[in-house]
Amino acid sequence: MTLYARFAAHIDAVLNSLVAAGELPGDLDRRNVTVEPPRDASHGDLATNAAMVLAKPAATNPRALAEKIAAGLEAIDEVASVEVAGPGFINMRLTDDTWRRELSAIDDDGANYGRSTTGTGHIVNVEYVSANPTGPMHMGHCRGAVVGDALASLLEYAGNKVIREYYVNDAGGQVDVLARSTHLRYREALGEDIGAIPEGLYPGDYLVPVGQALATEFGDTYVGAPESDWLKLFRTRAVAAMLEMIRADLALLGIHHDLFSSEAELQAAGKPEAAEKWLREKGFVYDGVLDAPKGETPEDWEPVELPLFRATQFGDDQDRPIKKSDGSWTYFGADLAYHFQKAQSADQLIDIWGADHAGTVKRIQAAVAALTEGKTRFDVKLVQMVRLLRAGEPVKMSKRSGNFVTLADVVNEVGKDVVRFTMLTRKADAQMDFDFAKVVEASKDNPVFYVQYAHARIRSVHRKAAEAGIVCESADLSLLDAEELKVVKLAAQFPRIVESAAAAREPHRIAFYLFDLAAAFHALWNMGNDAPERRFLVVNDPATTCARLFLANAIGQIVRNGLAIMGVAAVEEMQ
Repeated sequence: MTLYARFAAHIDAVLNSLVAAGELPGDLDRRNVTVEPPRDASHGDLATNAAMVLAKPAATNPRALAEKIAAGLEAIDEVASVEVAGPGFINMRLTDDTWRRELSAIDDDGANYGRSTTGTGHIVNVEYVSANPTGPMHMGHCRGAVVGDALASLLEYAGNKVIREYYVNDAGGQVDVLARSTHLRYREALGEDIGAIPEGLYPGDYLVPVGQALATEFGDTYVGAPESDWLKLFRTRAVAAMLEMIRADLALLGIHHDLFSSEAELQAAGKPEAAEKWLREKGFVYDGVLDAPKGETPEDWEPVELPLFRATQFGDDQDRPIKKSDGSWTYFGADLAYHFQKAQSADQLIDIWGADHAGTVKRIQAAVAALTEGKTRFDVKLVQMVRLLRAGEPVKMSKRSGNFVTLADVVNEVGKDVVRFTMLTRKADAQMDFDFAKVVEASKDNPVFYVQYAHARIRSVHRKAAEAGIVCESADLSLLDAEELKVVKLAAQFPRIVESAAAAREPHRIAFYLFDLAAAFHALWNMGNDAPERRFLVVNDPATTCARLFLANAIGQIVRNGLAIMGVAAVEEMQ
């Protein structure tokens, strides 16, 4: 049990003793009781809001309750002192030995330090990327891909079972455009001069090999054939080729999905009809007429009866059609059925969407609430686009793609780890600039470098200690002083950072924390620049060196654990 979990248990035990003594009611809801570092480190090591949260429902004065809780906490061996502040906040200072034991716990747990059981028993479906299968991955997809994959890893680290899913949008008009674009390349492969790619078709060179493969297989069979003879075939082959390309692009980022779900197969299997039937039986779908468009009504508009989902019953601002007037499914109708399918195998759903889909969040949230009768937690995380720069100037488009910069080009230039880490250095819904020059810059202003440099320094000092003949069979942690224990206190926050980040579905919190931890380590390291006795490697003092190497190794372990959640490898040395 890590330190914060242990003190949560300590506080719970104190509250139980107050209940047993008749000082508190036994039915108080303690879910909002927290244990965390005080905002101001001068106030202590840990703080709890227990008295502030419980005083009102217990019909007592918060400061009076805080005094009683503080008395119980003072009896704990790990606690050096307790102070009640303001109206009832409780601040604790822990003994130095408590922090030294936590340092040993980091070493003992190794790669498992920070793992949590808070998600045990939950199955979470995380759907991310889900780009149209019409071409290679581009940088517009990259951020959502990294955020989704890191979130999936974070949730697993917190004890959840996770299903990584990609929804293949292969039932819309865009795949017919893909088939026609492929047919053009097929004719080109057979020797036809196709000239400039017509407006409305996909211009990228990535369809050239697909056309060549079809030409080899079918010869000129479909050159002059009517579209009805080849459209379905070319669509199927082109989508398969694009998915193979997409999988390869995602693999460059270290991303692999458990499940690829096809929209076309979903519709062929009658899933939208099944969802509509279920909703009708519950009274959530009815036949009705939409209101006329706001403002000036188009001359060709006429009221048409459509099957409408009662989205307003679940927080949306209007009811939504699930079918068009021609009987085909609306995008919403198909998406509704897809989420119904996902909810059959998971009790929590998360969608990672581009910010341009913000307008459809309410209706999908309403649909999931209806389809699962409010039993399934559903989150939509919106991801802002990334602006690509090179030394401050916008990056030109890729010739191969036709009109965008491919993910593969970016990863091949700066590396998977740089791309992944950088995508997590800001909240997902905040705008981001990706400057090719800055993301590889060796400076404190580059979080990727700064965190990796901390780990490389740690590995380097261990190598130098070995070269100096210092062998540490054990470490006397009592030799660590207040400045060194300050870094231990930050390191000990990692488990609670994991739990809070998982609960909020915000993997960027791991990146932020690692930067803070790296900064604290670098500050401790830099003390040795002016005071040689503060260095991690003091050749004539092997006992102190071994204690500091033990500390450094623990910090390196947490850096590795955090980077692993982010899908980033920790470097052994800086090139």
